Amino acid sequence: MNSPRNILFGVAAVVLLISFIASAQAPPPAPPGTPAAQPVVVRMQLNLGPVSPEILTDHRVTIRLSAPKATEVILNGDWENGRNVAMTKDSEGIWSVTVGPLAPEMWTYTLSVDGVRTLDPQNLNTIRVDRGRYSNVLMIPGPGSALYQLNNVPHGTISMVWYPSPSLKMEARRLYVYTPPGYETSNEKYPVLYLLHGSGGGEDSWTRMGRAEMIMDSLIGQGKARPMLVVMPNGNRNQAVVAPGYTLGDNPASGLPSPPIPTPGATNAPPRWDPRLDAFPDSIIKDIIPFVERTYRVIPGKDNRALAGLSMGGMQAVRVGFPNTDKFAYLGIFSAGGGSMAREQLVPQSGTFFEKPELTNKQLKLLYIAIGAADTRLYAGTQSLLALCKERGIKYEYRESSGGHTWANWRIYLSEFVPKLFR
Repeated sequence: MNSPRNILFGVAAVVLLISFIASAQAPPPAPPGTPAAQPVVVRMQLNLGPVSPEILTDHRVTIRLSAPKATEVILNGDWENGRNVAMTKDSEGIWSVTVGPLAPEMWTYTLSVDGVRTLDPQNLNTIRVDRGRYSNVLMIPGPGSALYQLNNVPHGTISMVWYPSPSLKMEARRLYVYTPPGYETSNEKYPVLYLLHGSGGGEDSWTRMGRAEMIMDSLIGQGKARPMLVVMPNGNRNQAVVAPGYTLGDNPASGLPSPPIPTPGATNAPPRWDPRLDAFPDSIIKDIIPFVERTYRVIPGKDNRALAGLSMGGMQAVRVGFPNTDKFAYLGIFSAGGGSMAREQLVPQSGTFFEKPELTNKQLKLLYIAIGAADTRLYAGTQSLLALCKERGIKYEYRESSGGHTWANWRIYLSEFVPKLFR
């Protein structure tokens, strides 16, 4: 039997053994006055290297790149004065630059290494900005970007849906559909916003770059917007789908050429009405709306339909919305303009919109027109539209923001337009 004395000796032996092991593994004491050792922080990323991007507390941002053999590295961001920013190299071959402070927003950037466009390898957040280019993403926190974050609210669903398009002579085309939180478990019917992208984009542009589902979730979750469906079609009239992994070829049956892939920084907006552009706007009325209304639980009728678009999509919204105020009670025109907004083009293509302003104002609950003050190519066209509306007595709301032809503006416009719908 183990006596209490034996048990006590055993415990003491174990304590001495543990103390010996600990003292053997511990480093020798540091000389007096030596600073305390700092803990080692392991960053969870694919490639250990310089921290990039580093968002500082004052909203300045430091971008870094390890490129010891490079002779020049340039930063190109989509914020104001963000183009062609030279980076400097230190003795270890790390290039860096600090920019800003940047406004709370979702910004994109790329690097140019000895003239070759590339991504920041330390930033795993990337996004396809158009059909041919990718960029890195950084999110500056704050009130301006709060709606674009993944917030603690109920979330809706994004579906990739194929539909027949006889108008475009295609058996199947793809569109994205946002259904609001609770759609799958309820019997409720909802109004619909038809949301169009710009030149160089596709059916996924408003979710990739526009953060549309985040904006909708946040607005609905905060009680600022009515629950609704958002239908985002592919506005490239002769292509079934625009996304990586799919062929971007023409549809020979349509008889229409592909729209050009835009030059970086250009809008590629057609200078005036092109008869070939009628094909897709017509398909909204003839193909997309009937498909949505027979497939989803939606409330029919113009008072439950809204149509909005940016740039090329803004012109498409004008082209289909102005002659069809009996089908849409809400129109949003974001950064549309150019020669297609000239009086001699608008009036003949708009049906009774300008000829019967009393009827237009009765049918249309909201005409929301928005553009950036620095959107130099399209600003004059938008002012032409505003002047024509004012002359003919057409009611509208005008939003002019800072900046130019950028997603930073279009996300703002969507965030302001949606709460005004279906009230």
